Amino acid sequence: MHIKYIKLLGLALSISLAGCGIFGDKIEESKNWSAEKLYAEAKDELAAGSYERSVQLFEKLESRFPFGAYAQQAQLEIAYAHYKQGDQAQALAAVDRFIKLHPNHANVDYMYYLRGLINFNDDMGFFSFIANQDITERDPKATRDSFDAFKELVTRFPDSKYTPDAIARMKYLVNSLAQYDLHVAKYYLRRNAFVAAANRAQSAIKEYPDAPAIEEALVVLIKAYDGMGMIELRDDAKRVFTSNFPKSTLLDTYGSKKSWWKFWS
Repeated sequence: MHIKYIKLLGLALSISLAGCGIFGDKIEESKNWSAEKLYAEAKDELAAGSYERSVQLFEKLESRFPFGAYAQQAQLEIAYAHYKQGDQAQALAAVDRFIKLHPNHANVDYMYYLRGLINFNDDMGFFSFIANQDITERDPKATRDSFDAFKELVTRFPDSKYTPDAIARMKYLVNSLAQYDLHVAKYYLRRNAFVAAANRAQSAIKEYPDAPAIEEALVVLIKAYDGMGMIELRDDAKRVFTSNFPKSTLLDTYGSKKSWWKFWS
């Protein structure tokens, strides 16, 4: 019996050692690869959607060949892989590292664009729950960060191939920010917090004068002034509204919808 256990133990040990050899070889399969081979394999993994594996290979490339174009390209690809993987924190860290290390790199404009995209996608997820969450509980930080990143790209690299798309996204983001202030202003208006409503509506009008949301923001401002009994300011706001939106009927119909519990009125 004792001999049988010894044999079994020996068999288990041999299997364990064989396994270590197999997996060790798998892990170290790239140890003799050239920079070109490492980069090509990492790109293949990235294209196949194996983002974690591609990051590992790019990191090996950077550590083994720290100088030259391949290392720099690996750093850039690592940022993109983290972005595609949905790891916002790691992606932003990789972007910031690249910009700090290579401020004059030929493709640094792409890093500014990628920084905007990372926050832009976070913003999209953020606003997708707009109907299910109290607007005052949300923070538009991702929206602002995305806008700032795109703005820096447009300012620094006006001729970049990424600039036209960045400008288009900035227009969307501006209205998102204006909509955020508008929703907060409406929240206060519904609760008769007229001072807070007026302040938030004014903030939207001042910060984002060209956003489509400004039409409704002016109406909220008029209603807030009216609620406070500030007739002169209300009439001034009305004149601004009429001048800028002469064909609008929003002011006449705003807030006219009856509450569901007043159906008998």
